[in-house]
Amino acid sequence: MDEETEPPEQSEQPGQPATGSVVCARCGTTAEGGTVPVTWLSSVEDGRRLHFCESCARLHIRAIESRLDSLWW
Repeated sequence: MDEETEPPEQSEQPGQPATGSVVCARCGTTAEGGTVPVTWLSSVEDGRRLHFCESCARLHIRAIESRLDSLWW
């Protein structure tokens, strides 16, 4: 594929607020330490990077594997 894409903008987005903390885009859980834990899931939807905590990822694993946008969950 020769199509070039640009990375998502890093401005204030769900899952990555300006304060440097990481927040679950589904339930609002905040990750400690300001980095995305390895147990969390990351997704790019409509050009935005979203992060989902372990609990939300486990709860919606079937929809995630089907590649449904989080709006469908």
